[in-house]
Order: sequence, then structure tokens, then C-alpha cells
Amino acid sequence: MPASSLTCPRILVAGLGGGSGKTIVSLGLARAFTEQGLTVQAFKKGPDYIDAKWLGLASRSITSNLDPFLLSSEVLRNLFWSRAQSFDLALLEGNRGLYDGKDVLGSCSSAELAKSLKCPVIIVADCTKVTRTMAAIILGLTMFDPEVDIRGVILNRTAGGRHQKILRQSIEKYTDVQVLGVLPKLPDNPIPERHMGLISDAEYSRDPFSELAAFLRTHADLEACLNIARQAPAVEMDLAPLYSTSRTLAPVRIGVARDAALWFYYQENFDALRHAGAELVEFSLLADHEIPAVDAVYMGGGFPETLAEGLTQNTSMRKSVREHVLGGMPLYAECGGLMYLSRELQYEGVSYPMADVFPLDTKVFKKPQGHGYTSALIASPNPFYPLQARLTGHEFHYSRCVDTSGIESFVFQIELGQGMAKGHDGVLHRNCLAGYTHMHALGNPLWAGNFVSAARIYRDCRNAGRACPDIRLK
Repeated sequence: MPASSLTCPRILVAGLGGGSGKTIVSLGLARAFTEQGLTVQAFKKGPDYIDAKWLGLASRSITSNLDPFLLSSEVLRNLFWSRAQSFDLALLEGNRGLYDGKDVLGSCSSAELAKSLKCPVIIVADCTKVTRTMAAIILGLTMFDPEVDIRGVILNRTAGGRHQKILRQSIEKYTDVQVLGVLPKLPDNPIPERHMGLISDAEYSRDPFSELAAFLRTHADLEACLNIARQAPAVEMDLAPLYSTSRTLAPVRIGVARDAALWFYYQENFDALRHAGAELVEFSLLADHEIPAVDAVYMGGGFPETLAEGLTQNTSMRKSVREHVLGGMPLYAECGGLMYLSRELQYEGVSYPMADVFPLDTKVFKKPQGHGYTSALIASPNPFYPLQARLTGHEFHYSRCVDTSGIESFVFQIELGQGMAKGHDGVLHRNCLAGYTHMHALGNPLWAGNFVSAARIYRDCRNAGRACPDIRLK
């Protein structure tokens, strides 16, 4: 049976390194094309939640993360084409430098992603204190891997007319790469940054996207960018289902703690839970008084430290969470969720009481305590993963568990990454599992079905008036 021919105009915006301006350019392009009436599906290369959220707001779409470490190449391509094919434009933002990956071969780099998706690349280059040398850099990028389709460059942070002229003329003389834009220095970053990158939209009072769109329209050739995207070739492949499980029983209700404190979630994790038979019910650890009428709870990451006072003051919610965990309700928590479930959170010299589910404290430091991809074996029975299964994920946390002496054992045996303690992550109490590892459901396909099954056991026990047992997969 012949493969399907899949088409979608697409571009990948890459940089020479972190801080080159690719996020600002990506946001401006996404909003500018959206304001032209195009439907734009945004993607973020890598595991980053914050940039992905901003891209979704700029494009008025739900951004998906494309991460070659978290997802197999087949799943990644299926995810991209499942999301992109009905849109006028797929706009991908890379991360770090174009060829930067997890090893000397550039594995998991933006360049490898571009090749996998047959996606043209536009480079954003920080031109601070450089002129003719930029032509050599661009030429080097094109020669480093000829299979990467570098079609244009946007020159960022240029100083004035003479600087801009020499830059443009040098690149046009020595390379075949089209100069698509020349951006002057912005007096202020339209989206301020904090320790984990850009601040969240929940902490920012104004919409910067129309301003960025106007900036790109003034200083870049948007029509040329769009023409490059429309020249992306068709791809011959058959789409496979993203989710292997399907609903067969009455749905369960899973509460999602989602507010300004916790909001690091992948859309595909929600989709996987729904596909496995869950109805998702959002609630707030800050504003609501108790856990809603649900059969399980999911707590993602976020910035609980910046809202620690509000979390502490909501004593009824902290009590409700603890009581539900003690009663056997399944609860899965990542990073910020772990911090909320600790005894206390220490931030800027103040200790804030938390839900007191686990006998440990977390403290926020000025430097990262864990940053990068993670890989672990499941070392202890739990409700969500079978023993000896492999869990892939990532971590980025400035907090650390400062006292784990009360923890008898850990669920995750860390082979790559930092976790809660050297070589260990994941703590379990009753049916509540929490750790620093963020995981992607499409890279860990057993998670959603097991989560729903655990919720169903809890619901059936509650409805029958029986105590819920400790649920343990073998």
C-alpha cells in the first residue's frame, strides 16, 4: 500500500546559540502571520514549557514540543504531521545553537530535527560587534552539514546603517543564503527573563505579540519567509495512531492542578489521559478550598516558590490534598508538584509550610540543582510504571531536597540526571508518586493507561465503601 503524501508549509527558526533572539523572532513571526489570517501551528524543539506557552499565545494555537530524546523518531514525525497538516504554516523554534546536541555527533540537535522533517531553516544571528565575520559563520553553517536546508538569515541586534550594510553585503557576496531581515537592537527585552528562561504569561501584565509582529513586519521580509516555508517538500509516509489505548469503560475523573503556581504540562499528556478514558477537571491550589470530586490528581511543575505564600495560606487545600493521599487517592506529581507535597518549601530565607505528604523539605537555590535529560529504571513497585520499565524525561530545577533522611526507598533508579538525591528520584506514599523528573506521555506510553486504571480502582473502592489498597504494578 503506497504511503500518503503529506504537505504543510514549514520553517524552523534556529540560532547560533542560546540568547541569539530566536524566541523573539519566532514570536513575532507567529503573531504576524496569524494577523495576516493564516492558521499557524507552533512547535518548540526541546522540552521547554515556557517558550512553548509563549509560542502558543503568539500563534493562538496549542504548541507541541518536539524532542528527539523524549520521543522516538517515528513518534516525533507522527506527532508533527498529526498536528501540522491542517494548518497554513508550521513554525518550529529550535533551541540552543543549530548543531548543538547531546554529544559530539549532534544527536537531538535542531539540525537533526530539521532533516527529519525536511524543514527549511532560517538562522537568527546575534550580530553584536561583528560584521564581515558573520558571512564566514553563515558559510560555515551551510558547509558543516549540506543536508541541512539553510535558506535564510535574520540579522539581529544590529547597531546602525553602516553596520547593517556591511553585514548584508558580506553575506550576499560570500554565501547563497538570503538575508531575510535586519533587526535593530531593542532598548528593552519585550519579554523579561528569570532563572528558568522567559517569565510565564501569568506573571506578565501586557500582550507583547502585536508589538513584536509590527517589529518583524518593519524590519524583515515576511513574504520571503513564507515563500521559503511553502517550498518545503511533500513527505511520503503513513501516519500511525499517537495513542495505543482507547476508552472501553466508564471514564474516570482526574483532577489537574493548574494555576499560576503549577502549569508545566505537555498537551499530549492530557490527550493521552483522555484517550485512555479520563475526564480532566482543572482546579487551583491557590484559589480552590479543596480537591474537587475526582478519582485521581495530576500535579505538574511550575513556580510554586514565587507563590509560596499563597499556597501556604490556603490551609484547607493543603489539608484536603494530604487527606486524599492518606485515603489512597492516586496522585502523580512532577517537580513543582513534589515541592508542594513536601513538608516545607524554603525560598529567599523564608520557610513555607506545604501539604506535608512526604517527610522531606525543598529549598530553592540561586543556581540549577538539576538540568538536562534524565533516564531511569523503575526500581520499586508503584501504581504508574511496571518494575524494570525505563522512564525517559528531563529536569530543570533550582530547588533541592535538603533532607531525605525520612525516605526509606526511591522509585526511580537514575542512570542519567540528578533527581532528588544522587542516583535516585521519585518518592511514593500510598498511591502518590512524586519526583523531579518531567516525562512526556508519548515517550512513556504505559503511563496514561496505568494512571486511569489506578483512578478506576480508587473510584470503585470509594463507591463500594471500601478502603483503597496500595496499588502496585509488577
